[in-house]
Amino acid sequence: MEKDLIHTLLLVDDNEDILDFLSDDLGDKYHVLTAANGKDALEILARESVHLVISDVMMPGMDGFELCGMIKSSVESSHIPVILLTARNTLQSKIEGLEQGADAYVEKPFSPEFLHVQISSLLKNRDKVKAYFASSPLLHLKSMAHTRADELFLEKLQQIIHSNISNPDLDVEHLADNMHMSRPTFYRKIKAISDLSPNELINLARLKKAVELLNEGVLKIYEVAEMVGYNSQTQLGRNFLKQFGMSPTDYISSLQADKRKS
Repeated sequence: MEKDLIHTLLLVDDNEDILDFLSDDLGDKYHVLTAANGKDALEILARESVHLVISDVMMPGMDGFELCGMIKSSVESSHIPVILLTARNTLQSKIEGLEQGADAYVEKPFSPEFLHVQISSLLKNRDKVKAYFASSPLLHLKSMAHTRADELFLEKLQQIIHSNISNPDLDVEHLADNMHMSRPTFYRKIKAISDLSPNELINLARLKKAVELLNEGVLKIYEVAEMVGYNSQTQLGRNFLKQFGMSPTDYISSLQADKRKS
């Protein structure tokens, strides 16, 4: 099986045998990183692009519940799905895991096939949300949020982009500074949450704002292009066609056709 290098998993367990087993089982399909405790896991998350965390609950020092809570409460990692593994099958244990933001709860002993399905389901769900956002002209950035921390992050980001959208020079440096994040951390967050680079996200935000303005039916296309930070109507048209499969002129025609029908 060809390894899917797009998705990186972080396995966290103080039992070396379990880490070896899971690494071997999942390594054919995913890029796998491992940590023997919560502290090491957080250090890896601070420097690596991780798409999903699988953590044991019962660990010395920082247990899986606490690790999950820290992942979900940090703006740098709140988008990452977490699967908790535990031999504790009590209802209270499951409730505690869900309260910390866990996305799935797998009881030991577990079927490797069941774990594969859980991982695949969570990753596919994230990918569908990203694709839907990119293809939907009027969808807000926060539609990609999976946690409250994500929602607040994306609301603030969209506000900053829209406040500067007429500036053709708006770039990743400006956004990272205004979000009070380092450029590498900001880049990792945006790439993980949207599958876009920050510059691609800025371009998509310009296009979505252009759609809003075209819907109002007041401005000419060249005026819209200038208002959303493009240097020319041609540049807007080229990007619009690539993203939405039609030109701004065709989009306006479709709006007018819909009005006539109604």
